[in-house]
Amino acid sequence: MGTFSIWHWLVVLAIVVLVFGTKKLRNLGSDLGNAVKGFKEGMKGSEGEPIESPANTQQQIANRSTEDVSIKEKNETKL
Repeated sequence: MGTFSIWHWLVVLAIVVLVFGTKKLRNLGSDLGNAVKGFKEGMKGSEGEPIESPANTQQQIANRSTEDVSIKEKNETKL
C-alpha cells in the first residue's frame, strides 16, 4: 500500500493529459527549457564572462583603495 504500481501512475498520467491537454503540456516543457536557458545566459553576464563573486569584488575594492592612498601620498610628497 505504501508504493504505487505502474497502473496508478498510468491513470494519473491519463487524468493529467485529459485535464491539461497535450498542447499545454508541450508548451509547458518548452517554456521551462527557455527559462533554464535564459537563467544560464543571465549567469554569464555581459560578453559571456562569468559574474564575479562578492569575494573577488571586495578584493578589487581593497586593491583600489590602497592604490588611491599610494597615489595621494606621492602627490603630497611632490608638493
